[in-house]
Amino acid sequence: MLKHRTTSKQYAHRLTTLCEVKGMATKLMHARIIVVAVCMGLVALSGCPRNGADYPIEPIKPQRDLDLTVDSRLIKASNDFGFRLYRELAKTDAASNIFISPTSIELALAMTYNGAGGTTKDAMAETLGLQTMTLDEVHQANAQLMTLLRNPDPKVELALANSLWGQHGVTFNPDFLQRNRDHYDAEVRTIDFASPASAKAINRWVSEKTRGIIPYVVDHDTIRKAVLVLVNALYFKGQWTVPFDKAQTKDGPFTLADGTTKTLPMMRESGEFQYFETDDFQSVILPYGQRRVRMLIFLPKTGTTLDDLVTSLLGNGWTECMGRYSFRWGTLVLPRFETDYDTGLVETLTALGMGVAFSKKSADFSAMMAHGPDIPPFLSHVIHKTRLEVDEEGTVAAAVTAVAVEEDIEEFDPPPPFTMVVDHPFFVAIQDRPTGAILFMGTIVDPQ
Repeated sequence: MLKHRTTSKQYAHRLTTLCEVKGMATKLMHARIIVVAVCMGLVALSGCPRNGADYPIEPIKPQRDLDLTVDSRLIKASNDFGFRLYRELAKTDAASNIFISPTSIELALAMTYNGAGGTTKDAMAETLGLQTMTLDEVHQANAQLMTLLRNPDPKVELALANSLWGQHGVTFNPDFLQRNRDHYDAEVRTIDFASPASAKAINRWVSEKTRGIIPYVVDHDTIRKAVLVLVNALYFKGQWTVPFDKAQTKDGPFTLADGTTKTLPMMRESGEFQYFETDDFQSVILPYGQRRVRMLIFLPKTGTTLDDLVTSLLGNGWTECMGRYSFRWGTLVLPRFETDYDTGLVETLTALGMGVAFSKKSADFSAMMAHGPDIPPFLSHVIHKTRLEVDEEGTVAAAVTAVAVEEDIEEFDPPPPFTMVVDHPFFVAIQDRPTGAILFMGTIVDPQ
């Protein structure tokens, strides 16, 4: 798009348009000369681009129900859970990319939480940070969150999908299934996990919901013993509010965690950014579309580790940071990159306090199954996969979380074949099975 200096008249028209949306047009019509003077100070509101380009500003379209809000307790809990989860994953994989979706994981586990009881429910609530919320409050907040997240902006595509895959012949608690339908828009399907076709069916669903970005999440070995698999898929595609100029992208060095360097295409842009820094890090915000969705980048300074940085964002740290950005002129150099991430979360969630949910003996998901706790179900796998692509135009990202539920039915490897030739005297007994009483016994030394 052609770039040129924005005129005072255009600045005034932009702010007039925005204020009309807010119901302030009358006052502005009598104060246009003031508008010209304050436009730079109102860059976030007027939509003045960070690099001075003259992009047409459209009135914000009501893509969302702006009257709908989400319980702040859920948002804080989900964010904090994400930071704690990241830190736990980084303990064993600090030298590799770690890219997770707290929202995807929280939604998949919240659907599972529907079927938990007793100490299992308490452990899941503590791990997810939901102790102060009732089950109904959690469901209501998640339903509101999903409604708000879908299609937030004409230049942002954000899609969420949930599904439950139940074993043929297993009867689940109707209330458990209905709550997941009502609050999570979950599709409920039956499947035969003993067949390799089960994994293919789930993976087809995952690929469809993530636009092919994540083509699979489970293999047959993972789910062949399952009675239920709960899946969340999240897909995001957003165009930068102001794209990077591709002509400015040049190869440059990037230092890895071990101190070695590699060459990457480095995007460059100068302009007005939302920015702040501390003694420990720098941070910048890059908005998408009409600025309802944005990317935040935190860059540790020398002497600060990523773990130190993430630790500072735990608790109220993230909220405090959100109030510290201001518009500053500067230059941003950012690599053009893509990354895939794939991990199992059983050990990580166990370390965060949810271990009882994975115990064959102690897990309580009796509210999930119709037949009660005679054959106790437990969580056998929590699988999380993500992909991120960042370039001059914007960002594509996707996440899938799958939770596999099994029942505690003992399985043994079949013993090798044997040969028994009864060709000499033998002992025989007849027993009443319910009581254990032996009704007859004896030896046969001369069969007739």
